[in-house]
Amino acid sequence: MNDEEFITRDEDFHHADHLRMPFLYLCQYPILGALERFSRARQRFATANGKPNLYHETITWAFLFLIREHLMLQSFCQGAQPSWNEFAAENSDLLDRNSKLILGDYYFDETLAPELAKTIFILPNRNLSGHGRGDS
Repeated sequence: MNDEEFITRDEDFHHADHLRMPFLYLCQYPILGALERFSRARQRFATANGKPNLYHETITWAFLFLIREHLMLQSFCQGAQPSWNEFAAENSDLLDRNSKLILGDYYFDETLAPELAKTIFILPNRNLSGHGRGDS
């Protein structure tokens, strides 16, 4: 399946697919365009599958920004934009099924739980000094 077919498909996703989709949007559009298009696609997908409450704006945006950061760093280091397979190989921390735990470096659990965090993007509220990225 090519990238365009992948973006427009309407079936259930595996975890890695949830990350490939924003990766593809980020490769095709500037950050704000990718953010808008990907968010709308996720909302439509959740609604089409009878689970409109499944969409979580803070988690969606946070992962999109994390993927962009990793993509830009990898592009800078390699001198070119990586393919999805190259990106996936270099960013196994994001592809791990438990990768939602990475958001714990940026958010307290109680920040992501309320309905408000599902509806609007909440800025990270965890002090990153000494947290995450292997720091202790």
